[in-house]
Amino acid sequence: MSLSSYQKRFLTDLIAIPSVGGTPEEGAPYGKVPRQALTFFLNEAEKAGFRTGVSDNRVGWCEIGSGERLIGIVCHLDVVPAGEGWDSDPFELTFKDDAMYGRGIIDDKGPAAMSFFAMKQLLEEEKDLPCRIRLILGTDEERTCSCVEHYDANCEIPDFAITPDAEYPVIYAEKGILHVKISDKRAVLQGFCAVGGNAANMVAPTCTASYSGISYECKGKMAHASKPDLGINAIDILPGELTSKGFDPDKVPLLSFIRDFDPEAVCDIEDDSGKMTTNNGILKIDKDEQYLIIDIRYPVTSSLDTIMDNIKTQASRYGLDVEIESHMDPIYKDKESDEIKLLTKVWEDHMSEFSGYKDEYRALYSEPLAIGGGTYARHMRNTIAFGIQAPWHEDQCHQANEHILISDFEACTRIIKETLKTLSGI
Repeated sequence: MSLSSYQKRFLTDLIAIPSVGGTPEEGAPYGKVPRQALTFFLNEAEKAGFRTGVSDNRVGWCEIGSGERLIGIVCHLDVVPAGEGWDSDPFELTFKDDAMYGRGIIDDKGPAAMSFFAMKQLLEEEKDLPCRIRLILGTDEERTCSCVEHYDANCEIPDFAITPDAEYPVIYAEKGILHVKISDKRAVLQGFCAVGGNAANMVAPTCTASYSGISYECKGKMAHASKPDLGINAIDILPGELTSKGFDPDKVPLLSFIRDFDPEAVCDIEDDSGKMTTNNGILKIDKDEQYLIIDIRYPVTSSLDTIMDNIKTQASRYGLDVEIESHMDPIYKDKESDEIKLLTKVWEDHMSEFSGYKDEYRALYSEPLAIGGGTYARHMRNTIAFGIQAPWHEDQCHQANEHILISDFEACTRIIKETLKTLSGI
């Protein structure tokens, strides 16, 4: 199988829509561009013979098959900001070295397209599907997930669903996700300002500051906040850079906090889901406001209250205020459940199709995983995260030059199709 001209055109048009969440407006609660992406997708689905629907302009769906039983796939069409460091236009699908580049090709427009292509093939091959298969499309996963929470509260819940927005084999646990705002209500040092980061759930690729006519710039490397070790955080670098240039960070308490922050004093627990990770995602210091937003991914057995108390203890040393910007509870599913066993078996049957596969990987990568990332599985009942990145591949989520090999895209489409056939009993 190779990409058809239709698939290339579909992906090109979808990636070209810069669907970063924006200002709410009439008919577009998450901004007009994410709604535009949903409109495009559903129009294509209708042309292909799918039934479609939209709920409150927040979430849409397209469906094939008939019967009472409903199998679901849950994806999102919004993306994080492009950020810096791209070698090509992030909103122009670029083919290079047998790979496709573009913001969202991994997270999560590409998986939404794979799911659509797999369903389209089933519709063409199977005239009498024994159940319904519904692709549910959210438009604000990168910020609030309220799109799919709205679906869960108001629309038909699948008997079982997957969300291809993580990695293989299959995800049984997701850490808690906490965004904390550290702020200083006092007047800022006159003439000082600083700004860094694009989104709380992205490792900040740049951070700049200025004081008394002198500018300072720090360069980092973008990555997903759930795996901050894959990036280089420019906000973290700033206090040291200022010190090396003769500026004392203690003149700005928020900078002292960044320099001295001790994550292990916040949470020293390590369980099946791993250790706590932190990411200084957004920094803003000017004459009007001073704040830092930290993305925290904490182990499933940790206490939110304890974490918050420990952060407040550290912040109080600098006279800083602490508040919760957003919070998602961790999830933990039974690794021995029939659904997880089924998905693991599908992965094992197809893992050799992915690029870079080695025979020894079968022993290393055939067990369910716990992750720091957050998926729709914690917001939609009966849902498990499944795919789409092979565990031996470098994580592409929220990275500059986000890409996927065409052969891996095709393998993912096949595995989604096989999953749907298995779940449907075809």
